[in-house]
Amino acid sequence: QVQLVESGGGLVQAGGSLRLSCAASGSIFSINVMGWYRQAPGKQREGVAVISSGGITNYADSVKGRFTISRDNAKNTVYLQMNSLKPEDTAVYYCAADRSDYIGRYFNSNMDYWGKGTLVTVSS
Repeated sequence: QVQLVESGGGLVQAGGSLRLSCAASGSIFSINVMGWYRQAPGKQREGVAVISSGGITNYADSVKGRFTISRDNAKNTVYLQMNSLKPEDTAVYYCAADRSDYIGRYFNSNMDYWGKGTLVTVSS
């Protein structure tokens, strides 16, 4: 099993920045793709950004140019740097990991492992 623990959420004003972190533990040898998903109130969960073990990335169109995903394999940690935040970025952000190392055009909604989420609130 793999455990994912997110940190770094909070309240920020529009235009501000936050950095989310997600530390993986347990059977980490099985992890390849890691990423971030979010769920806003009343909306379905959506993919935000994912990264393969080799550094290939994919971003949602809504965050391209503002968010950057990165990972430190030595620390088993994935990060999401969020800049120029907008009120519509308000959501619970979930870390996810998958045994597959494939990054496709579409986000995988059935990732193998999920964190419990961290709340990001952007005020206008």
